[in-house]
Order: sequence, then structure tokens, then C-alpha cells
Amino acid sequence: MKASFRLGRIAGVPVGVNWSVLVIFLLIAWALAANQFPRSYPGRPTWEYVLAGLAAAVVFFLGLLAHEVSHAVIAKRNGLQVEGITLWLFGGVSELRGEARDPGAELRIAGIGPLVSLLVGVFFGAIAVVLTLAGQRGLLLGSLAWLAGINVLLAIFNVLPAAPLDGGRLLRAAVWKATGDRTKASVVAARAGWVLGALLIGLGLVQFATGFGIGGLWLALIGWFLIGAAGVEERQARMGSALHGVRVGDVMTPQPQTASAEMTVADFVDHYLFAYRHSALPLTEDGRPIGLVTLDRVRGIPADRRSATTLGEVSCRAEDLVLARPEEQLNELLPRLSQCADGRALVVTDQRLVGIVSPSDISRAVQRGSLRDQMAGSRR
Repeated sequence: MKASFRLGRIAGVPVGVNWSVLVIFLLIAWALAANQFPRSYPGRPTWEYVLAGLAAAVVFFLGLLAHEVSHAVIAKRNGLQVEGITLWLFGGVSELRGEARDPGAELRIAGIGPLVSLLVGVFFGAIAVVLTLAGQRGLLLGSLAWLAGINVLLAIFNVLPAAPLDGGRLLRAAVWKATGDRTKASVVAARAGWVLGALLIGLGLVQFATGFGIGGLWLALIGWFLIGAAGVEERQARMGSALHGVRVGDVMTPQPQTASAEMTVADFVDHYLFAYRHSALPLTEDGRPIGLVTLDRVRGIPADRRSATTLGEVSCRAEDLVLARPEEQLNELLPRLSQCADGRALVVTDQRLVGIVSPSDISRAVQRGSLRDQMAGSRR
């Protein structure tokens, strides 16, 4: 999930927000200000309802951020690198690089998030109880009670044993501990996520048909998201198993053809396009990679502008390149391939280009790894 804009850093981790957060933020604020608060506390000025709704929505997302930051902090303490945190439509995502080293680390990383949400809910609930005992009534109490309930509900939902929820990670840790097989544990958690997603879709459609309206559709949408995410996790688990022990240097194309950033697109089309068998061309300067051009980027330049446009102008910029080392594990590289460089990584040694890894290179490695696993399984 890509961030639309960055908020800064918390605990050394970049924090961003996707534009989809605005949608759920406005929905929450509107639901509170236009429905729940006026119904529970009638007779107040409209601006009070709006202010209370906006404030509750802001605090809710701060709670989500605390949930994700806790994941990131514990992940770093357990030896994982954290690329960033992004808040989006369905909550938050902590982008972790690598895998937990053992079931215990997986348990700690996954379990801290729901625990933080539960503590946040208990905190707001305790304040609401104190205000109630003091005889306070009104929008402040209503906002605190809602924040308490929504955070406790978030904690409960997140511990459901289904990927990609935190509960799915807890299930994976338990199966991994019991079987010693990380891949099997990941597949079990992913299939549990598929089952939960199907149940939510069915329940949501039933609710919509029986008059629950938008709430039923929202539940079905969450179920649809869970099914998609669970499918991705299962495929990644099987791919990770197939690529276990494979290094970047084992699959890269060594010493790829390169070009200068000053070359025009017209020269590239005339002299490289049909002579070069690959669909991506690294740009170098004194042997150092400074960009990457793909056929898709070149194709987007009109024919009448090609002689005046350089490859450097249409390339993936140097700071956005995905760089890897030959000795790096291929599994560690895969999560980074969704960045600018169109699914490709440039392999460097001492900052000098020595190879390139393309989707076809990875596909061949997966096929070989799957065949290896099948042969090993048949021997057992």
C-alpha cells in the first residue's frame, strides 16, 4: 500500500497516509455527527456534533497509528527492518522487510498490535466510567464511550485467527511452533483468511438484503479484501518456499547491456530496441547505475518528441532504483520489487552494476524451486 503523503517519522519509522483514509475518516465523522450523537444527545447545536465527530475520528486514527507503531517497534527489536507505516482504508500496514526468525518473534510482533488497541480502549473506557460516576453527561462522554468500544472491537477483530489479520499471524506462529514448517503455517493462516472473508461476504449480503443497508455492504467489502489478501499471502508463502536459499546472484542476468542517460529515445529505438533482447535497459555513469528505462516508458513518448527526449528524462530515477547485492537472499529482495523500477532490480558490487534481475528471472527460479520441492517431497 503506497502512501499518498508522508507525516514524518515515529520511532525512526517513516509514517504515511494513503488518500483512502480520507474516505473512511469522513464516513466516521459523518456517522457520528449526523446520526449517533444527535440520536443519543438531542438538542445540541449542529457545530457541537460536527466538532465531536471530527475529534473522535482524529483520535480513532491516532489509535490505529499507535497499533501500527507498536508492530514496528517490536519488529525492530526482533531484528526486522521496517520500511514504513501507511494508514489506509482498512486500517494500517507496517511494511516489514524479512520474516520473523522464529515462532516466538512472530507471536510478539503480531500480538502487540491488538494488545495496544485493547489498552487504548480500556483507557478511554476508564475515563468514561469516571465521568459517569462524577455525574457528567454529554458529547464528551459519548465520544469517550465510542472510542472505548471501537478500540476494543478493533482488538477483538484483529485477533480472529485468519490472515492477513494479526490473529492470522498468531495462528501462523502456533502452527509453525507445532509443525516446524513455516510455509505450512502460512498456508493454514491464509486459508483461514479465505474462509473468514467468505463468511463476512455472506453475512454482509444477508444484512444488506434484510435492511441493514450500507453496514452490510461494508462488511462484504471487508470480506472481499480478506479473500484477496489471503490469496496473495498463500502465493507469497509458496513462492518463498520455492526460493528458499536462492541468492540474487544465482538468478541475475550478469553484465547487462547499458546506455547513457544522454542518449535520445530516438537513438534507443533505432539502435537498441530490436538488437537488445531484454525489455529494460540500465543507465550508467562510470559503471554506477543512475536510472532504468523500460519499453513501456519509451512507448509513452510520442514519435515526434523522441529525438528531443533523453533516456534520463523518462527513466526511473537513481533514488528510486531497487538495488541488490549478489549475496542477498532472493526472498529478501521480492518485497522491494514493487517500487519504481517496474519489477526489476539492479545488482551492484561496490556501487558498480554487475547484473539485473527481471520478473522472468524470478519466474524461472520459482519453477526450479517448486520442482525441487516436489522431488524432495516424493523422496520423503
